[in-house]
Amino acid sequence: MDDASKNDALDVSRPEISAEKGADAIKSRLPNLPTSPGVYRMLNEHGDVLYVGKAKNIRKRVTSYASPQRQSIRIQRMISQTIELEIVKTETEAEALLLESDLIKRYAPRYNILLRDDKTFPMILITGDHDYPQIVKYRGARSRKGEYFGPFASVWAVNDTLGLLQRAFLLRTCSDSVFSNRTRPCLLYQIKRCSGPCVDRVSKPDYLSLVDEAREFLTGDSQRIQRKLAEKMQSASDALEFEMAAQYRDRIQALTRVQSKHEAVSAGLDEADVIALHHDSGQTCVQVFFFRGGRSYGNRAYFPSHAKENSPEEILEAFVGQFYARTKPAQMILTSHTLPNHALVEKALKVRAERKVEVRVPSRGEKKRVMAQAILNARDALARRMSESASQQRLLEGLSRVLKLDESPERIEVYDNSHVSGTNAIGAMIVVGSEGFMKNAYRKYNIRRAGSGEASAGDDYDMMREVLERRFTRAQKEDPDRTKGQWPDLVIVDGGKGQLSAALDVFELLGIEDVPLAAIAKGPDRNAGREKIFLPGKTEPIQLEHKDPVLYFLQRIRDEAHRFAIGTHRAKRGKQIQRSILDDVPGIGAKRKKALLHHFGSAQSVANAGNKDLEKVDGVSGAMAKKIYDWFHPDD
Repeated sequence: MDDASKNDALDVSRPEISAEKGADAIKSRLPNLPTSPGVYRMLNEHGDVLYVGKAKNIRKRVTSYASPQRQSIRIQRMISQTIELEIVKTETEAEALLLESDLIKRYAPRYNILLRDDKTFPMILITGDHDYPQIVKYRGARSRKGEYFGPFASVWAVNDTLGLLQRAFLLRTCSDSVFSNRTRPCLLYQIKRCSGPCVDRVSKPDYLSLVDEAREFLTGDSQRIQRKLAEKMQSASDALEFEMAAQYRDRIQALTRVQSKHEAVSAGLDEADVIALHHDSGQTCVQVFFFRGGRSYGNRAYFPSHAKENSPEEILEAFVGQFYARTKPAQMILTSHTLPNHALVEKALKVRAERKVEVRVPSRGEKKRVMAQAILNARDALARRMSESASQQRLLEGLSRVLKLDESPERIEVYDNSHVSGTNAIGAMIVVGSEGFMKNAYRKYNIRRAGSGEASAGDDYDMMREVLERRFTRAQKEDPDRTKGQWPDLVIVDGGKGQLSAALDVFELLGIEDVPLAAIAKGPDRNAGREKIFLPGKTEPIQLEHKDPVLYFLQRIRDEAHRFAIGTHRAKRGKQIQRSILDDVPGIGAKRKKALLHHFGSAQSVANAGNKDLEKVDGVSGAMAKKIYDWFHPDD
């Protein structure tokens, strides 16, 4: 259940004087409000942002909140909590819309329609900062020089395309440091995934020709590239160069596979985003399909949080604003519903994209067919989610009965630790609720006390104490009134009586008496299906029937906590392994470290180098060379 739905489920019969107090706070600001475009924020007594809105005329728009009796019950509740108003003026209404979207993404206000997915989309990057460009998967801000192609809807889609492009165009994927230090071809060259520019197996002009072909293919000119390769294959065959002809044949087959994976739809969808919304029973799914170069780059489903009274058009407009706060808009955006402020949205997206952006609802032809398919996907995704949500709710109710809770938990936190003899120790928290795993709420903790003298290495109980102490000390500080959704309805720790006792120690220390606790331990010989559930004050553990759905549910969330903890621990351990002895030398940053490794080939060679050799490295002065030498030769 999202925040807005929870609000609607509450008893809303509040004394009107409460809303009037909020209205009075708003009225007191009206005389000083500008009549220009801008954005306003409503804040509660804790300084939390309740709502972010835009307006062509700020004073006129905010004035409507001074009469709460004319508003819906939900808005009355918001007004009743408002004690402060913050204003930001903008030059135009389009700028106000852009700022509103950015602020909603930043603050996630309780009373706004929210897109709760901050993931950026993966891209394909052809780098532009090296004589021999590489083709790589890229995610994040476009800070590296080069050409970006995408977005792709998933990492799987971009990895699949990247693998096929390697076969078709033989571009390198290795890092610049690996490239500069190669002395013989790597395995990718042997299996015909790379042309071997690092060891001069291909000339620079020929390699750059491959780069140009890949660029043309990714921009949609695939037929010309295929005809060109077919001509080269025929010429090689006529010249009896059958091995070369076979290489061209393999590249043509790889291109054909790319085209079959990303079937061209129509010339009218060379660069377009198709955004379809389906609304049912107060819940919404928005499907976004990406088309680039006349091919589909996949789709992704979103389930925005909103109040029941929000119309599909309102939801879609809010979605578009927040979605493109972090994603560059396509030249054409097709929507399933007409946006209430269509012209304004177009202007705002034009500012965001720095070029013209067309937003429209398709009415006929191929575009309408694609939209119908997108709407069907949205409908099916919402039906699956509602079904899964109902099943999840039944499991939560079953868990509540097993643990004898007062009501079904809406937020369960599960804790686990991972380490090797106390080293690289990690604590992990996962969160699960009525909608399943809430991965944006997962947290990891670098264990500080293990092996430090305060606790013996590998002391799982003390690790659990540290994690819970840090977690709930912060919750008490940041959300003492438990109004921000940061407090769990149930805490589960992975382990047995010892871990449960450690958790109880922390709760007693912090004075927490009303958060239920449980521990789940693997059965004898760590057999799945024979887990035991330990509860505070109970001498005997609970053991569920082997086929009990609640047992499967507990196993699933326990395994997810275990997976997250182990994955985080491995990442930390791998990062430590990759540390170089150069990282400890004062004055050596990433740029100077890279220059040293490129020049000498390895960190050990840097350590063995003399003063004169060190001075030959770009960016290393005589004084720095002496500092590096003295670091590795303190007795000289």
